[in-house]
Amino acid sequence: MNNNSKKNIEYKNLSCPKCKSNSIKKDGKRKTENRGSIQRYKCKKCNHRFVQDNGFFRMRNNPQKITLCLDLFYRGVSTRKIQEHLSAFYPHNSNNSNIYRWIVKYSKKISQFTDNLKLQIGQEIQLDEMEYSRRKYPNKKGVDKNWFIDCIDTKTRFMVSSEFVSGREQKEIKQVLKKAKFKTEEQVKIVTTDGLMAYPNAIQNVYGFSNKTHKVNVIHNQVNASKGEGFNIMIERLHNNIRQRTKTFRGFHGSIESANLIMKGFEVYYNFITKHLALGKCPYELATELKLNSENKWLELIDLSNKQQSPNKSY
Repeated sequence: MNNNSKKNIEYKNLSCPKCKSNSIKKDGKRKTENRGSIQRYKCKKCNHRFVQDNGFFRMRNNPQKITLCLDLFYRGVSTRKIQEHLSAFYPHNSNNSNIYRWIVKYSKKISQFTDNLKLQIGQEIQLDEMEYSRRKYPNKKGVDKNWFIDCIDTKTRFMVSSEFVSGREQKEIKQVLKKAKFKTEEQVKIVTTDGLMAYPNAIQNVYGFSNKTHKVNVIHNQVNASKGEGFNIMIERLHNNIRQRTKTFRGFHGSIESANLIMKGFEVYYNFITKHLALGKCPYELATELKLNSENKWLELIDLSNKQQSPNKSY
């Protein structure tokens, strides 16, 4: 292979952010205190200099440190405890508020990528909600009741969709179901819920009603625990894991949006990072065609999400 062919392969995914030209070359490196040397590129057409964005553009801490904080947080360590941990191992320490911002930023970034993955799941999903009390914001007395609504595939244990919302009426339930339908297409045949009255109409609205059979296009299996009909064990088991992590949050005292992003990060952690005890592997390995080869799956997911969104930045 000649040198020109090698250059074409090396630069085939890069383009100038200014003129969009693919005619570029390496142009030295930029030294940073905490991220090492970063390769610069120069456009041969317009002479614009830029760097390839790997998801950590203008971040003042290295990717390993940032993803370490993400992993520790979702494994049950508070942001202040993470800060204490960093002070023992990293000379350039970070404030707990910075760690919180990393969690929100990268939870949003990764979830924008994972929410667009098509799933290969079984025929049944279980749908349920969890109640959370959130202090009124800003500087108001009392608490607001909020809800975490989610659904899980019974075959792969993959959390298909979730939302942290202010209510559990049909509007919020349909929001979760629409995302589930988008990701699973026509695979779902059974939707199992508890006895909440808002579920039947929401399911009919999202999955449709057949005029031929005079039935909803999916079977709505309602399990009412108060009538002795048992529990939806798989999603209740998931909720036990979520409660174990969120009980130390002392409530979501910020906005609904930030609380939702934190829970999106937990969805990523559950589906892609930690192994399911019953399955012996991560749910994504059964439900998607995605292959994550690195031990640091957070870093690999950030890289994949970044390639999908914005590959290059000006410097």
